Amino acid sequence: MKIFLSGLRDGIPIALGYYAVAFSLGIIAGNVGLDAFMGFIASFFTRASAGEYAGYTLAGAQATYIEVIGMSLIANLRYLLMSTALTQKFRPGTSLFKRIITSACITDEIFGISIAYKGYLNPRYTLGAFAISTPAWALGCTSGIIAGNILPANIVSALSVALYGMFIAIIIPPSKKDRNVGIAVCCSFALSGLCAIMPIISEWSSGTRIILLTILISAAAAIIKPIKNE
Repeated sequence: MKIFLSGLRDGIPIALGYYAVAFSLGIIAGNVGLDAFMGFIASFFTRASAGEYAGYTLAGAQATYIEVIGMSLIANLRYLLMSTALTQKFRPGTSLFKRIITSACITDEIFGISIAYKGYLNPRYTLGAFAISTPAWALGCTSGIIAGNILPANIVSALSVALYGMFIAIIIPPSKKDRNVGIAVCCSFALSGLCAIMPIISEWSSGTRIILLTILISAAAAIIKPIKNE
């Protein structure tokens, strides 16, 4: 229970940011015809801003189920990398059921705090963060559908700054503690900015660029400065 409550506590800033981001998604969902209950269910089981945005947009365009599923798989492909990375954090002997449940909880932000968890990852920690952030995400979408366009778009966007603050809080401490991690973080910033303006690559989706850079930077770091286990 102590570990679960720890995840619950660390999930509070995620929940606050999620509510704000999902609120804007709710406005989009409402514009394409989803009611509050439909928006709640869709957000509760999806929990992916890019995936939901693409899904709602395609729904509004009367796309087929296959098209919506295919777009969601492509937009959320990065979670395959995150789940793979977390397999290295489990204690040997962790059951398959616990691994599957943990992977179902993964979002960008929950992955961030889970991968930063000291020592072996206890699934209860991830579940704690999931327990508070997911309802906030679903309620945010529902609120956006109900409220419609009451709040200006720039105010809704400003509310989501909590997520960026949380990411900074995740990467700064390990970067200060380990110079190699700091170098990898700086490289990710620099290469992300470079890829955003490079010909051809800049035309790729942000998700595709993230997947490519994640593989390249993590592979280079693992080869040049591997972690020596006891």
